[in-house]
Amino acid sequence: MSRALPVLSVLLGIVVIWYLASIWMNSTWVYDQAERAGTTISFAEMVPQTMDQERPLLPPPHQVGAELWKGLFGQAITSKRSLVYHAYVTFKGTMMGFGLGIIAGVLLAMAIVRFRVMDMSVMPWAIISQTVPIVALAPMIITVSSQMGIQGRDIPKAIIAAYLSFFPVLVSMVKGLRSPDQMQLDLLKTYGAGQGATFLKLRLPASMPYFFASLKVAIAASLVGTIVGELPTGAIEGLGARMLIGSQFGDPLIMWASLFAAAILAGLLIVAVGFVERFARRRMGVVG
Repeated sequence: MSRALPVLSVLLGIVVIWYLASIWMNSTWVYDQAERAGTTISFAEMVPQTMDQERPLLPPPHQVGAELWKGLFGQAITSKRSLVYHAYVTFKGTMMGFGLGIIAGVLLAMAIVRFRVMDMSVMPWAIISQTVPIVALAPMIITVSSQMGIQGRDIPKAIIAAYLSFFPVLVSMVKGLRSPDQMQLDLLKTYGAGQGATFLKLRLPASMPYFFASLKVAIAASLVGTIVGELPTGAIEGLGARMLIGSQFGDPLIMWASLFAAAILAGLLIVAVGFVERFARRRMGVVG
């Protein structure tokens, strides 16, 4: 309970600020309607009318919660209105990009640690690549994919997700593979271990804590990349598409419900990575 109290206190503060902001932003419409009707309205009369507007500027928490519940549990999961269905579409793109990002990050990290020329040439470009805004890069990736004859929206989304997820894996794996000190490396040399044995018996196990820490960042980045990739593709499926539809039709409740669905999906994916990490640590005999 003592650990949960600070978290609950922050959550309560966010909810209170959210409600106050909803009253402030939604009051504009209430006062405007009262002015058009030629009447005056008191603060006590205004507040309830900011809580249940059909298209509020800032939906209060209870409205977002109701829309989220309807999207998750009030529809058949095969319905195009179901947030579960759209979350599954986004989940597929996320996992494809996540897998590609892991492969690219690990292979590049191995090459950078093994070959100095890769460290001098590839690493700076990998860092520079992350300065390019993904919102600007996403349409270019989609256009190039189309010119190459790649059909469908899954591959471009996966590439965009991989672009965001490979970098934390790369940086962490480079740090992890270089974490053994010189005494450990010299000890293996005295036993006659070559580069391959040193990698498998020392560098790779030493990199695992760094690797799993990076996966929690990479899976969240991959989800962001997938959602961003759904926006310029004209997709009608996926959480990003639902946010875009809510924006186009002026329905903020759809946007906010989709946003919270994406946050829930991100949380579940990070928890899943944590389970995999604990399983791998037990298999490797790591205590704690």
